Amino acid sequence: MADPVFFRAAQAMPLGVVAELTGASLLRPELAGRLVSGVAPLDSAGPSDLTFLDNARYAGQLAATRAGGCFLARRFADGLPADVAGLITDRPHEAYVAALRRLFPEALRPLPVTSGAGVAAGAHVDPTARLEPGVRVEPGAVIGAAAEIGAGSLIGPGAVIGPEVRIGRDSTIGAGATVVHALIGNRVILHPGVRIGQDGFGYLMSPRGHAKIPQIGRVVIQDDVEIGANTTVDRGANRDTVVGEGTKIDNQVQIGHNVVIGRHCVIVAQVGISGSATLEDFVAIGGQSGVNGHVRIGMGAQIAAVSVVKDDVPAGARYGGVPARPIKEWYRAEMTLQRLARGGGAGGRTPGGEQ
Repeated sequence: MADPVFFRAAQAMPLGVVAELTGASLLRPELAGRLVSGVAPLDSAGPSDLTFLDNARYAGQLAATRAGGCFLARRFADGLPADVAGLITDRPHEAYVAALRRLFPEALRPLPVTSGAGVAAGAHVDPTARLEPGVRVEPGAVIGAAAEIGAGSLIGPGAVIGPEVRIGRDSTIGAGATVVHALIGNRVILHPGVRIGQDGFGYLMSPRGHAKIPQIGRVVIQDDVEIGANTTVDRGANRDTVVGEGTKIDNQVQIGHNVVIGRHCVIVAQVGISGSATLEDFVAIGGQSGVNGHVRIGMGAQIAAVSVVKDDVPAGARYGGVPARPIKEWYRAEMTLQRLARGGGAGGRTPGGEQ
């Protein structure tokens, strides 16, 4: 349920418009004029809210919902209360998200902290920086020499944009974020505390000590990337660190120098990706996993949470465990360990020979 203090619907929508927007079929066409202005879960939705059901485990909540409209598959329709408008679709969650985006467009990107437009008092913009029309720079932000920022972008309070950095149009740089030695695309969202383009972890190790290796690459972040709070992306040592178009990265992720991440990847919180690793397009990595340096994870591969990837992963594979291995192999190993821990052998027999 949206808190009206923080999120207000842009407008109320008739259910007929909702159905047209989402491609859903309205079970009772006479309810096409009913207005909805919010969203909420099944168990807390009220008469002006939309909700959805796409998981059978929550079907028991359907009979008691008070929602104004509910997206659901036809197989659940008989359970709808008489006063709830059914919106029939094969993809209830997808339809719900489409309606949510229309009702609350401001929630699609972080909002400014202060009111007003242009460069706020207390911000510093170097005279050689170039800001296109509609750029907003909030108090305490610093924009370095010869930086360029595209139209409609927001630079949050205390953010630092280094010299020569390029930021595309309609991008958002969150409070306290730093961006140096980087090229940032259009519609990119960097949440508060993100660090882009700092030194990679590069040292020449020897018995005499560890000599710092200059890191002379860049970070390239392509269009429609979103990076969560306090995530760090190191610049390349001698080539670019790249985050591909449409990739979504959660909070507190570490991406080392020279890493190349493909398009539309999903990386969950507290993942660490070591230097020069490559993720091809549509890779998904579960939380708290680690990826060794110089390995390649193939297109569409999925890595389970709390795994360690030490070798290449084939395209489309599902891996998990420490070290990560094919998911079925990992499951079998875990089941064997559990049997051993209970006193059984690897074949499932106890020492006395009983099954």
